[in-house]
Amino acid sequence: MSDIFLDLRNIRKEFSGVVALDNLSLTIRTGEIHCLAGENGSGKSTVIKVISGVYQPDGGEIYLNGKPCQKLTPISAIAQGVQVIYQDFSLFGNLTVAENLAMNVHLGNRRHLMNWRETRAIAEEAVKRLGVDLDLDAEVASLPTAGKQLVAIARALMSDARLIIMDEPTTALTRKEVETLFRIVRDIQARGIAILFVSHKMREMLEISERLTVVRNGRKVAEGPISEFDEPTITRHMTGTDIRHQPYVWTPPAGTVPAPRLEMRNVSLPGVLQDLSLSIRPGEIVGLSGLLGSGRTEAALTLFGMKPGYGGEILVDGKPVRLRSVHDAIEAGIAYVPEDRLSEGLFLPQSINRNMLATCYERLAPRWVINRRKAEELTGGMFRAMQIAARSGEQAVNQLSGGNQQRVVIGRWLLTDARILILNGPTVGVDVGSKAEIHHKIRDLAVQHGLAVLMISDDVPELVQNCNRIVLMHRGRFVEEVESATTSEDRIGETLKTFT
Repeated sequence: MSDIFLDLRNIRKEFSGVVALDNLSLTIRTGEIHCLAGENGSGKSTVIKVISGVYQPDGGEIYLNGKPCQKLTPISAIAQGVQVIYQDFSLFGNLTVAENLAMNVHLGNRRHLMNWRETRAIAEEAVKRLGVDLDLDAEVASLPTAGKQLVAIARALMSDARLIIMDEPTTALTRKEVETLFRIVRDIQARGIAILFVSHKMREMLEISERLTVVRNGRKVAEGPISEFDEPTITRHMTGTDIRHQPYVWTPPAGTVPAPRLEMRNVSLPGVLQDLSLSIRPGEIVGLSGLLGSGRTEAALTLFGMKPGYGGEILVDGKPVRLRSVHDAIEAGIAYVPEDRLSEGLFLPQSINRNMLATCYERLAPRWVINRRKAEELTGGMFRAMQIAARSGEQAVNQLSGGNQQRVVIGRWLLTDARILILNGPTVGVDVGSKAEIHHKIRDLAVQHGLAVLMISDDVPELVQNCNRIVLMHRGRFVEEVESATTSEDRIGETLKTFT
């Protein structure tokens, strides 16, 4: 009997004449961890939906466990052991962990009334199978991202899964949470369950997968054992070009050392932040990293006026400012790009232009009438400056790739004439090509516009490559500062591990 569980042969899929998958073939063996890699828009999501029966292919063949599938549907895919854990986890936020875990079992048994004792027993069995500790009575909406992911994985295992597809599973996880996830993935593999790990994070691909398939523009461009790949090779296959990383070197104007653009002097927030002192000069990009709960996001929110109860001093261009609100921060020239652009940074159904103008309507409409000509000049100029790939500024933001959405958020704040740019997870959920372009744009902004940039990230390589200094944070304090030119990714990673 063949050990191949899934076999896609020459799959073709079109949408309104646009080819999404072009004769793509993919095999996944029983109990293997297989990574499907590609940039946003490469066809990864279409592959997932073909395997799970959401999309019917326009050509090609699908075999599951050696048997041809003439018309695969979501129900028949699940019945044959295919489970998908999407980025949003597809959980019921207003229900408890136990109710979410038991829901599929009750639906499969066609139950019309909830048996609470049975629900509890099913949930306890699910948690036991996964080997984790979850509060079964907690509402799922109250869980952190890593907790929601565990619920989704436990639910998949309750459905006798033979192939679990994980769609960008590490997008919003810290490094420690990623390590926990990888341990669970390997435990699942040991039970003979295959994992299709869909990602564009190269280091994680190399760490967790046994085989790798790379897709670009709907076609398979590379496939083989993970031992045959490294980061430059994967990048070349994903993008079709070589992307070279040059470290960012901040060089002050000849013969001068400019005064700090941003200064924090003994800034504290009761129970959260303790005596934070930091200065960033025009053109500098300073990195900030720390484990979950270190206080790094709270430090950013304090600078953006969202934590008004702070003590200590904050100065912009040498002048003390009191940041009691977001309006105060904007007036002081401070801009903040949040980590979760989808829920905190964008008005998704609205156009690119409307999203960009959201921060400067007061300037455009001092008498409640918008100067449309001025608005068009601002948005058009920023649209071109940020090199947003879209039909026009009237296109809805929810139709853009993650990288272009991030450009819209950054562009919006630049329209406020910001002097200080705080970036929290600037490339979360962005593919390798867009990531490099965003990094290049951030560097240009720092140099050409004299911005002081604070870059907060879990991605240590991102910080080492793009910051001239990196500050490490632990339990509300800045505990170490290193020069990027004289440190290494491994050294910073080892230091962060000591904080656990």
